[in-house]
Amino acid sequence: MQSTEGKRFIIEENAGFTPTIGRLLSMMEYTRLTTLEAVNGLTIKELDYRIDGKGNSIGCLLYHMACVEEVYQIITFEERDPTEEELLTLEVGLSLGGNAHQKIYGRGIEFYKERLNLVRERTLEGFKIKEDSWLDEVSPFGPNHSANNYFRWFHVFEDELNHRGQIRLIRKHMERKEEGSL
Repeated sequence: MQSTEGKRFIIEENAGFTPTIGRLLSMMEYTRLTTLEAVNGLTIKELDYRIDGKGNSIGCLLYHMACVEEVYQIITFEERDPTEEELLTLEVGLSLGGNAHQKIYGRGIEFYKERLNLVRERTLEGFKIKEDSWLDEVSPFGPNHSANNYFRWFHVFEDELNHRGQIRLIRKHMERKEEGSL
């Protein structure tokens, strides 16, 4: 997706990518743009805030987004499941919850942006060497289902969209709490 404001709501092909992968990427880039807009300017305290001291913080959700994308890079680009070692590294971000909050705490927005950007750079590299027909390749998806690569990458940004909604909810809760209306 081109970064110009006039193209913000245009899903289109991207130079350097096959047509369908370029359109998929366009949707993923719009999703990422709106996620970053939703967290722009947050302090460490705000990134670590949890509603009533429970659930996920915005920082945990951002970290989760990066870990989900990384897992799908392994599954689709490398055509394998993550190793035990990789899962140990990614588990805290994938599982979320209280344990994740304890480990992903006290980080500034630049930490999360850098992590998201590094993972996305690897996604772009992976997409550049794939043809559109790769999106239709089907393989097992969990113990009882099959999925194609198109669905898997749709799921990556669908997950991000869902968590972006949570981020907006957490921000509104923080704002109402600061105003004393809670």
